[in-house]
Amino acid sequence: MVVKFILPALTEAKGIYWRSIKYSLFPPLGLATLAGQLSDADEAILEDEHVQELNLDDHPDIVAIQVYITSAYRAYAIADHYRRNGVYVVLGGLHVTSMPGEAEMHADTICIGPGEDTWPHFLGDFRKGKPRNRYFSHIRSLDALPLPRRDLIRKDLYLVPNSIVVSRGCPHHCDFCYKDDFFKGGKSFYVQHIDRILAEIESLPGRHLYFLDDHLFGNRRFAMELFTALRGMHRVWQAAGTVSSLLDAKLTETAVASGLGSIFIGFETLKPENLSLHRKVHNNRTDYDLVIRALHGYGVMVNSSFVFGMDADGPDVFQKTVDWALSRGLETATFHILTPYPGTRLYEHMMAEGRIVTQNWDLYDTRHAVIVPRGMSADQLEEGYQTAYRDFYKFSSILQSVATKESLPFALRHFLYTTGWKKLEPFWEFIIRKQHVYNMVPLLERLLSHR
Repeated sequence: MVVKFILPALTEAKGIYWRSIKYSLFPPLGLATLAGQLSDADEAILEDEHVQELNLDDHPDIVAIQVYITSAYRAYAIADHYRRNGVYVVLGGLHVTSMPGEAEMHADTICIGPGEDTWPHFLGDFRKGKPRNRYFSHIRSLDALPLPRRDLIRKDLYLVPNSIVVSRGCPHHCDFCYKDDFFKGGKSFYVQHIDRILAEIESLPGRHLYFLDDHLFGNRRFAMELFTALRGMHRVWQAAGTVSSLLDAKLTETAVASGLGSIFIGFETLKPENLSLHRKVHNNRTDYDLVIRALHGYGVMVNSSFVFGMDADGPDVFQKTVDWALSRGLETATFHILTPYPGTRLYEHMMAEGRIVTQNWDLYDTRHAVIVPRGMSADQLEEGYQTAYRDFYKFSSILQSVATKESLPFALRHFLYTTGWKKLEPFWEFIIRKQHVYNMVPLLERLLSHR
């Protein structure tokens, strides 16, 4: 049996906001993990439209497509194409779980929720000639999960082929997050066994790792055990954590000692009333500076995230946020317009208030105002978002942020990291076109090292 796995390109990956390096970072590990559940007699094919042209002229037995909200229309077009040619199509992913009625019009089978139990159930039924239309996830365990089929991944096409996922979900319940809907019907946060994780890490070449988990620090006991085991592996790694978890000095010290080089933190907003409104209760505005100073003191870079358009935001939110981020020496910042994804409490709330102005999923990329904001107009929101990006990444702003560093090596590293990420797009396009992006990994490892 031949099974083809496809990750369609996000709309923004092919539009005016396209940045070659941003969409050449991580391989599709979720699909590679599903491929690991096939039998030895099966043939697996994996294609990622972000880094390669799709071959749509083939005729596999099954096509499995992972669907995000801004790839939904592209995914449906691919699915419709294969179904017209008699190929069995399975759709799964975040958007399928949120909008199953919409997705099933373009599929023979849809999988709702995490795929580690729905996918093998589907395969078993398909081999018997009795596949169902819908499969729902209820068993939440990673104990029997196979390693991803990394042999299917063209690692030369990615800057971070050594990405890894060791948990599912998050223990928190922010109202704008997809998590509660995606994991409905079972546990919404669970982890792998440490021995399995270490075996996977041992199989990965080089030093660099990127943990793609929503919240690697979410289970303290698990995180301490993992970081302690990593200490002897001489790795340098990146991950995501929350303000509250990083206030745990012992946990953070252990992470740093094991090779933590940079951390992604969703600060989201500087206004406490916004944090309360959106149930981001594990963020305390007064702790932001404590966490940033501690991380920078350890030599860890901080990659920050902010959301604009919350109800307490006015037109001054953009400049105030940029000024605050620069004054704290944050290495990078991503900005987003508040976007109510289907299935979230935010979506239900905004829909009930009549504040959602479109359900064109292509616009749900956090770059467009798809809601009626309270404190400004939609045009002001979009213009402010664009201005924030421009102002944060101006060379004068980068130099302002660099000037906050207490040592020349850290200042130079900040400048190289931020400039390389946002100011060298022609260079990245050339490297990616020549399929040499993987050769840049040693430089990334060097920049992340703080010893």
